[in-house]
Amino acid sequence: MSYGSLSAAAVRALNKGAKMGGFFHDTDEGGLPPYHLEYGADVVWEIGSAYFGCRTQDGDFDPDEFKRKAHKPEVKMIEIKLSQGAKPGHGGVLPAIKNTEEIAKIRGVEPHTKVVSPAFHTAFSDAEGLLRFVQQLRELSGDKPTGFKLCIGRKEEFVEICQKMLETGIKPDFITIDGGKGGTGAAPIEFSDSIEMPLEEAWVFITDTLRGYGLNEEIKIIAAGKLITAFDIIKAISLGADICNSARA
Repeated sequence: MSYGSLSAAAVRALNKGAKMGGFFHDTDEGGLPPYHLEYGADVVWEIGSAYFGCRTQDGDFDPDEFKRKAHKPEVKMIEIKLSQGAKPGHGGVLPAIKNTEEIAKIRGVEPHTKVVSPAFHTAFSDAEGLLRFVQQLRELSGDKPTGFKLCIGRKEEFVEICQKMLETGIKPDFITIDGGKGGTGAAPIEFSDSIEMPLEEAWVFITDTLRGYGLNEEIKIIAAGKLITAFDIIKAISLGADICNSARA
């Protein structure tokens, strides 16, 4: 969960807890604020379609700025966000009233203006482009593990990604799977309640598809989406997940 949706005190507390607990802390798509680095926990830097923290003035991806920040020792993995349960293919809105001087500096935008995250990435436009972008971020970050997060909508789109992995030889180090039950005020309620495949079905589909293409041994599966109890974690792992993410818990 990003700084902006959470306060600095909350992000600090999560970072300190992650350091104490020995697990990673995901930034969400709000850039790479100092609060996510303060206590030295392992950080997963999430890059959304607005490229907050590594964007040009026009809102495109800035490889030089990304490289500078991705080499910070706390940043251990890079995650490209295609979609999530909270914002499935719609993007999000940073209202002008929340876009303070500090948040604008962290995200690389004009302060006190409304900022809309596009529903698509400008750095690529198809499955092969996604994999080329994975490769680019991996190289720019100094070969740090790089993957992407998505909800499943049309199954054939994920099948095409797997086919392109075999054709190009480019494979993500991990795939994070999100699903329904999104919890945000940044998307219409009809979207967050009614669009994307339910979590359990998505986990099974992605695990089976990767296995069918012989990719399951090389790619780790991270399960996300309202995982709160120990039973939620056991269920996710039994359905193919290697790692579990939790935000609202």
